[in-house]
Amino acid sequence: QKSNFEELSKIYCVPFTEEYIDFEKLFGNKNPVTVEIGFGMGHATQIIAMQNPDNNYLGLEVHMPGVGRLLGEIQHNSIRNLRIVQHDAVEVLEKMIAPESVSAFHVFFSFSWPKKKHHKRRFMQRPRTNLLAGKLVKGGYIYMATDWAQYGDFALEELTATETMKNKYQGFAPHQEWRPRTKFEQKSIDAGRAIKEIFFE
Repeated sequence: QKSNFEELSKIYCVPFTEEYIDFEKLFGNKNPVTVEIGFGMGHATQIIAMQNPDNNYLGLEVHMPGVGRLLGEIQHNSIRNLRIVQHDAVEVLEKMIAPESVSAFHVFFSFSWPKKKHHKRRFMQRPRTNLLAGKLVKGGYIYMATDWAQYGDFALEELTATETMKNKYQGFAPHQEWRPRTKFEQKSIDAGRAIKEIFFE
């Protein structure tokens, strides 16, 4: 992972800047762009990108091991529609993503910050949901999954209160079959934790 990062980051990583990314220039086409926030080790990211070559994917992650692993997979599998920004997601959203430029946000199993005093650190909450909404094209969506029930309830309330977003389902969403289940998710299921999924358009 370390050698992957050292050798491949200059090829497949987008440096943090305070300028909006030109997605057409970055990917060489005008295909829709999905931004995944906090991809972890990137297992699901890789599979989704490979199964959807007509969509472009930008993964945001700060931890080097996951970035290094996914860089290796991009190189090994010649994945042309996936790039990475290794930087704080909120700053990337504020500085690098233009309004109404993204077709979807994926937020899968981000840290739940279970202690009440840490709830303010949770990613999926207002006004951050408003920030996400403002980056979406018309008809775009936010798809979130968590194995922490209380965080799922919290995020559902926050998205429901986001004026420009509408729940595609009544309450929580069914599992979207195109989203692959990872080893992390399976461990949560085996431990008896329910997976809460949320899908807003």
